[in-house]
Parts: sequence; structure tokens; C-alpha cells
Amino acid sequence: MGALGIDLGNSNTVVCTGRSELVLEEPSVMLLRASRGRRVKVAAIGHDARDLVGRTSAEVTAMRPLHDGVITDLDTAQAFIRAVLRKLAPHRWQRIRTTAVIGVPLGATPLERRALLEAAEEAGLHRPVLLAEPIAGAIGCGVDPLDRRTHLVVDVGGGTAEVTAFCFGEVLAHRSSRIAGDEMTLAVYHHLRERHGILVGEIDAEDIKIRCGTAEGPTIAVAGRDAATGRPKLVTASIEEIQEAVRPVTDAIVQTLASCMDDLPPQSVGDVLAEGLLAFGGGSLLRGFHERLDEALGFSVKPAERPLTCVAEGAASALRNQSLLESFRGW
Repeated sequence: MGALGIDLGNSNTVVCTGRSELVLEEPSVMLLRASRGRRVKVAAIGHDARDLVGRTSAEVTAMRPLHDGVITDLDTAQAFIRAVLRKLAPHRWQRIRTTAVIGVPLGATPLERRALLEAAEEAGLHRPVLLAEPIAGAIGCGVDPLDRRTHLVVDVGGGTAEVTAFCFGEVLAHRSSRIAGDEMTLAVYHHLRERHGILVGEIDAEDIKIRCGTAEGPTIAVAGRDAATGRPKLVTASIEEIQEAVRPVTDAIVQTLASCMDDLPPQSVGDVLAEGLLAFGGGSLLRGFHERLDEALGFSVKPAERPLTCVAEGAASALRNQSLLESFRGW
């Protein structure tokens, strides 16, 4: 495989080759099956695992390798990364000396960064390097972090939401929130249960959140289980009510990110006013989110062309620029 750019996210895992060719974009879900001797083996990952969630016996457990954008269980993360590599290159010789640049939240602690590197190395990657996700995403959108002008980006993923201002290889201002896309999904789940008396799974709630950002009509159909009787139930929910249910989470994210403006150097304001704020990540696709950012930050918001894959694409591009990796190694 040679070299890879990897975005190991709460919701999705995206992998690009060193030539920025997209080779994998699948849910960050893994099914583990208990076997004899208390050993656990990976039964499925990605789309295969997601399709089977809620359709397996008690011996099969669904897990996500990350929580709040970082590793919480080293063995689980290691098994997931190894399974991803095997999916990309089934034969062991194909994976020899494969290196990677892996996206990591800028707000991750040193311990969380070391855990990710250790999991990647134990999974078989050769000398993996970490790069802050806001920087990687900016690179994937065509922005040069070594530019002498200030750039401002917002990355809203499933586990973290981050706003970052950078210029000439340095981070000028930054805020990170661990209230992000997963909390939006939870808000959708609670709203449907309290307002419509219907129970849906975590994956269904996430799908409903995504559909609200892309649906053309004013309403969407929601299938689930009646909270009172347990029988199948179908209801119609309006896009507007789902937006209102998610608004408290959105407001909390925006409020945290807006405080970043207090640290932005005065000379940088003109650069951002001229260029605008770049937004990417799955959470940025929520309908009305760009308008809320615009109101809170005072800058026009530009959506990324490929908001779900730009972090992995930027990480892959960074493989060819050692000076850039060195500039942001400490962030």
C-alpha cells in the first residue's frame, strides 16, 4: 500500500492513498464475536457491521473504536485499525512498511495521542505520524497551512467540534468542544421518544439527523417501535421540529467555538473577513448550522466541497510535505 492518509472518526473512517485517491469510506463500527477461551475476534467492520447492528445474537457485540474523537480502549482500536488494513490489503506482504498520517483532534491530550500512535503501530503501521484534523481538513480543501495569511476553519465531527486559526505553520487560536455530532444524534433520539412516543436505534437516529440536512420536503417518515406497546410504529416528523430539537446542542457548540475570536490577533481579522470561514465535517451538513456560525462569529461561512473526506485527503497530501508535518508536529 505504501502510504495512507487516515481519518479515524467517531462516525466514519476514511482512508486515502498517498496520491489522495479515496480507497475506503465506511462507518466506524466493528462487530466482535466471543469465541472459545474467552478470545474475541472481529466478525465485521464498516458497512457490513453497521448493517448487522441489532440483527445478531447476544454473543456478538457492536463497538466503536473511538469516543469523543479519541481512543478509549487500546485493544479495540488496534483490532479495528488492523481490520481496516486487512480490508485494504488482504495479503500480509501488501501491508509491509505501510506508513500513514492519521488525523487527530487538536484538543486531544498527549496521553490520547500516544494511545492512538501505539494502537496504529501495534496494528502494523510503520512509523505513523499524527496531524491535527483541522489542519488536515484545510489541506484537503486546498488551503496551504504554511501560507502567510491567516485561515480560519471549523471541523464538526461526531466526537469533537473544533475551530482553528492558523498562519505560517502555527496555530494562532483554537477552541475544542467534545459536544458534537453524537450529541446531536442523541437529541434526535430523545425528541422522537418524548414528542412522538417512538423508539429508534442509535443508527436510525443518526440517519434521521443526516436526512434532515438533505431532505427536499418539509417532513420525513420515521419507523421505529412504539414506546408504550413495543409494536412497530410509523410517524411523520417535520424537518423544522428536528432542527429545534438539535438547536440546544448546536448553540452550545457555536458558543464554545465563538470564544476563539477572543484570541485571534487583530491583524488576522482582515484575512478572515476577506476569505471567510471554511467548514467541514459531518456535523457541518446540518441544515441551518452555517447560518448559526455566521451569526456567532461574524464571518461568512464557506462549506467544503468534500466535507466528509477532506481530512483523509489532506492527511494523504501531507505525506509529500515533510516541512508541513514538522511545523505542526507539536500541535
